[in-house]
Formats: sequence, C-alpha cells, structure tokens
Amino acid sequence: MKLVYADLEGNVYDHPDLNGLGRGGDMLTEIMEEEWIPLPEGATMVSLPNTRAIGMDAITGEMIPLGDDFTAVGALLPQGYTRLYLPAYVKTDKTMNFPLFGYTAAVWKDDGFYVAAEQSDDAHRWNPDNCDVTELELQVSRLTTQYPDNRLYEHLSHCALGYECLTASNTFLGRWEGAVPVSMMCNASCFGCISEQPEGSGFISPQTRMTFKPTVQEIVEIMLEHLKQEDSIISFGQGCEGEPSTQAVMIIDAIKQVRQLNKKGYININTNAGLTDHIRGIVDAGLDLIRVSTISAVEEHYNAYYKPRAYTLSNVEKSLRYATDKGVFTSINYLIFPGVTDREEELEAMIGFARRTGLRLIQLRNLNIDPERYLEIIPKAQGELLGMKQALDILRAELPDVVLGSFSRVPPNRTHQANT
Repeated sequence: MKLVYADLEGNVYDHPDLNGLGRGGDMLTEIMEEEWIPLPEGATMVSLPNTRAIGMDAITGEMIPLGDDFTAVGALLPQGYTRLYLPAYVKTDKTMNFPLFGYTAAVWKDDGFYVAAEQSDDAHRWNPDNCDVTELELQVSRLTTQYPDNRLYEHLSHCALGYECLTASNTFLGRWEGAVPVSMMCNASCFGCISEQPEGSGFISPQTRMTFKPTVQEIVEIMLEHLKQEDSIISFGQGCEGEPSTQAVMIIDAIKQVRQLNKKGYININTNAGLTDHIRGIVDAGLDLIRVSTISAVEEHYNAYYKPRAYTLSNVEKSLRYATDKGVFTSINYLIFPGVTDREEELEAMIGFARRTGLRLIQLRNLNIDPERYLEIIPKAQGELLGMKQALDILRAELPDVVLGSFSRVPPNRTHQANT
C-alpha cells in the first residue's frame, strides 16, 4: 500500500519506499489491508493544498513527511461510499482552509488506487452517468416553458444544469427523488453550511442559497408534476435553501392541496427538525418521509456544529418521535467524520437516540469540512476511539431494525419500494 502524493503542478506519484497512512481525527495510523477497497467509479483524486504528505517507512515503521515541493493526496468518494479514514498530512499553512469536501485516505497498490472506505449503498440512481444531459436540457426547456411564471422551476434549472444537482435534475426528468426548495431562512448557523457562510469564516460555500419566497401555487405545481409515479419522492429541504420547516404554513397548505388531487408517491422533508410544533403540523398534513440532519447525539457536539437558534437537540428528538408515532418513515442524515463518529461516547449516544426516536434508517454521509477547523470547535474525546469499521459494525449489531445506507428509502409496508 504505497503512499501517493502530488507535485505542485498536480501530478500524482506513488512512493517506492513509504507506505500510505490514514488519519482518525488528529491521529495518524496504519490502516489494515481489509479496510482498503479499489477506487470506486466516479471518485476523484485531489491534492490537498498547503500540506505535506506523510508516509511510513516500510522497514522501520517510522512516519516520514515529504518535502515542501509535494502535497498530500486524498480521494473524493461518490455517493454510496463511507470513508473510514482521512488522508495523512500536516499543514504547511494553518491559516488556509480546505474547500468544503470530504477527503478520504488513498494509496497505490499493484496497478491502481485504493481508498479507505466501504460501500454503504447501491448508488445506481445517484450515478451522474445515469443522467442524460441532452434529455435533461430538453425537459428543463419543456417545464420552464410550460410554467413560465414558476420561479422554482427557473431556480432549479440553474441547480440542475449549473451545479449538476441530481435531485434538481430528477425534478425535470420526472423520476425518483425530486426537489422543491422553499426557504431562504434558517434557524441554525451550521459550521459547514454549503449554501451560506458568514463573512470572515474562511470557507467558500460551493453553492448559493435561493433568494426568493415561493408561492404555494409554485410549490403545488412542482409537486403535482413530479408525483406521477408510485415510487416518486418529492423533497422539501435542499442544499440550496435554509430550513424548510420555517415555511411550515406554505408546506402544510401545499401538501393538503396536493393530496386532495393526487395520492401517488411520497412527500419527504429534509430538516433539522428543531421547530417541533412546525414539524408536527407538517406531519399531520400528510407527510410520508422525514430525514433529519445530525452530526451527533451528544448535545455539546451538536450545538458546536449546528449553532441552533431557539431550539435544542431535545426538540429534534421530540420531532422524530412524533413523526414515528404518526407512521412517518423516519431517518437521519448522519454526518460521518473518522476519529469523531467512532468515539465511544458518540456511539453510545447515537444508539440511545435511535432507540428513543424509533428510527428506521440511518443515512451515512461523509462530512465535507476542513478537518483541523472542525476538530477545533467540537468537544475532545472522552472515551476510546474504536475505528470507523468497528463503529459501523456496532451500530448494525445494536440497532438490528435500523437500516444503514446512504439514500432515502420508502416505507416497506407500502405496496412498492424504492431506493433513491
């Protein structure tokens, strides 16, 4: 498992004498052979700016950093893969932040790249190769022409064609999980927010947040247009908006109108679930699925990342429990970070949280963040660091009725089932 590194022009090499290492939190570590898998299709190799790569002498076991003329290399995994380790590196300029991506340890073995990861779901529906750009352009033109006054379609056209957002693309292609963003506002100030960063944060948001408040009619048009198949999902709460439940009045009205006309498909909300009263109203209006974003079930850790405004982790738990009790299929969008998620206290808290809320699905998502900056803001480890592979095995063993995956699923007690 040879160390890979890059020169300052971005050319990637493997080192003849040094083995590759990984990183869990701020600890460098040797990685077991069974924790490496071949580089998945759709993954991208990237250099880590302002870093030195670190490898291990294959004979002495000494950890050795390379010189300033070379940088560390990591992999960006496609959806459906969960990283087990971060790349091994040391920063040469600690004032510079990495772009907001999820970096994974990578090495060279025999005749190909390998990454420290495991496949957590079937990514067929979220493979960009399955999105026909020519057909997408035709459908964008068709729907924006058919609904010339619907600003949501115009907004989503930029998401689909500019950002290549697959959820937005699905909205135009009339398949699988589609998007209906509704909110400019948010009741949290997430440290790693991908759509809005405060001035001076040092991070650049990879996409921009929507800048208008849609009407109920605009929302209903998109929902009715998309919910034409039995396995269709239409989702409030996208990366281009704030917290959708802040617009609960509109969402409730839209759901009621849609369900009076159409019973097909599933209505989902991706939410932080902090506004419990709002979530209850949305659930009662006819919600089918809910996916709650969380990074931890440890309150101090949760607060450090989400910076919630006028809500607590207890509100999140109450929202999920209410949805479960009302028959909504409940899941969490669990932001994974090696060296933190696999802490003993983190696992214990998450297992208890899942049991109390009646969770049905944990969607594992690699946290897109600069590791140093993230580790600076969260609590220090209190217990043993177990390693991500063991942590995932423990979750599966302790929560046998909870599915671990990466994508939304529809309730298995319905007459059809989809994996989106």
